Amino acid sequence: MIKNQRKFGILISYVGQMVHILSGLLYTPIMLRLLGQSEYGLYQLVYSVVAYLGLLSMGFDASYMRFYAREKAKSDQEGVSRLNGMFLLIFLCISCICVICGIFMLVNIQSIFGSGLTSGEYTKARILMILMIINLSIGFPNSVFNCIVTSQERFVFQKTLILLQNLCNPLLSLPLLLLGFGSIGMVSVTTFLTFIVFFSNLYYCLKKLKVRFSFQNLQFSLLKEMWVFTIFIFLNQIVDQINWSVDKFLLGRIIGTSAVAIYGVGATINTLYLQFSTTVSNVFVPKVNQIVFETGDDHALTKLFTKVGRIQFIILFLILSGFFFFGKPFIAFWAGEGYQASYYITLFLIVPVTVPLIQNLGIEIQRAKNKHKARSIVYFFIAIANVLLSIPLIYWFGPMGAAFGTTISLTCGNILFMNWYYHNHLHIDILYYWKHIFAFVPALILPLTLGILINVFVSIHSVFVLALCILVYTMVYVFSIFLWGLNEEERANFQIRKSK
Repeated sequence: MIKNQRKFGILISYVGQMVHILSGLLYTPIMLRLLGQSEYGLYQLVYSVVAYLGLLSMGFDASYMRFYAREKAKSDQEGVSRLNGMFLLIFLCISCICVICGIFMLVNIQSIFGSGLTSGEYTKARILMILMIINLSIGFPNSVFNCIVTSQERFVFQKTLILLQNLCNPLLSLPLLLLGFGSIGMVSVTTFLTFIVFFSNLYYCLKKLKVRFSFQNLQFSLLKEMWVFTIFIFLNQIVDQINWSVDKFLLGRIIGTSAVAIYGVGATINTLYLQFSTTVSNVFVPKVNQIVFETGDDHALTKLFTKVGRIQFIILFLILSGFFFFGKPFIAFWAGEGYQASYYITLFLIVPVTVPLIQNLGIEIQRAKNKHKARSIVYFFIAIANVLLSIPLIYWFGPMGAAFGTTISLTCGNILFMNWYYHNHLHIDILYYWKHIFAFVPALILPLTLGILINVFVSIHSVFVLALCILVYTMVYVFSIFLWGLNEEERANFQIRKSK
């Protein structure tokens, strides 16, 4: 049953991602034109600032799986109930702190944004900030129930809920945009859906999974152990926030909302790209913790790390190569005039992040082994270097300079350092891993050759021609991967059998 939950969970996840992308392809161009570059930039700017309140979770949500796996290994149901109760209390307190910090931000909003906004933009920014703070404060307790659903490996329910959320967001937002409610209408819909998801997770945990929350005899001494474990996850969250949000904040202060909008288009595509990789790895988190706590078999972890990495590579390289070949006309048709630089910004963001994305199961292995400290410390200093490097690059090259600063930091930390760390400290056979990744090279020759020929000989002058080129490229890519890229186990998973 658990294996089917993983398989169908991954399937529903990718259906959800396709719905998210297709709705975005139809909805985002309309949204960009209805909002205008200035208001879209304002929305991105306020979001990038409020998102820092997400750091208040301090990594406790990411630590739940490790402590749950330990209690489960001891077959201590009462211990699990106390753990649930403790985590719920922690996140309710965090939610209250979020509201207090949000009020402080509202009072000091002009100090935060400086002279980059007009008086009218400040009025709208306050309303957006209030809605986003409410949304985030509900998200904190919701993360407890979401973690519980993950620990029970109920991926079908979890991924279906995300699918419906991705589907409803544009369907509800578009009428409000057409009625003139602008970015405030968009954020109102997002907040409403957050409430729906929260109550759905709450009902499912209490009524369907019969999850118990015990608030008696809480082991507050466990908080010290949790804090030691989560402090470095918290540090890593700070790094992620710096890498993915600080560029927009710096652009807003140095240049203005239009520059934030241009960068925001690239950042939006990058966010979708990031989500595609976690779709697969998330369903294997309980499996990783099970291996670590029950057997500690490094060879089994290497095989799982490689298996998940190959699946992620197939999907992500299709998107990366497709965007490389067709990204320029796509941005022109999708975002419209004034966003040409977003193509290069997107490439600066997604090319270096591809390697850590196909290896992101390693993050869960680090956490399960409690060896995530070094990664967090190194990443923190590299993120600080990213900020210091991005400031002069923004003055010299604008939004592209900000993206290039992020490229340098990701290459140094996420690629060079992490592959060395995986091999030498986590005892993952990284040579075995890359051998199986590079085994895809023969299967990539045909689609890459086709992409080059299309760019040389085909004039993409309409959306129809662009869609046709993407369709042909995707079909050739899938055909080539199936024929020359998949191994026996992967063929079996896709119910493909070689003839004897």
